[in-house]
Amino acid sequence: MPSSKPLHGTELVDCARANAKQGIETAAFQCGYGDDLNTFARELRQACEQMNLQVKELSELITDQDLILQIGTGEVVAPDTASEL
Repeated sequence: MPSSKPLHGTELVDCARANAKQGIETAAFQCGYGDDLNTFARELRQACEQMNLQVKELSELITDQDLILQIGTGEVVAPDTASEL
């Protein structure tokens, strides 16, 4: 659910990170900036600087932990019982 008002600070960074995989348009919309990508990018840059995060692009907010969680979404292939190896 998109924010009804533009987010700032850590809330903005958290929201942007959660939506980074979907792209900047989706992240800006979900963070309350609608289609104002320039303001979203500027505010996100400022929020990251305040948190001492060295981020130049939205995709840099995607952490290794996010990637590991995504890897775990595959299908499990295993025998029905231990005796059916």
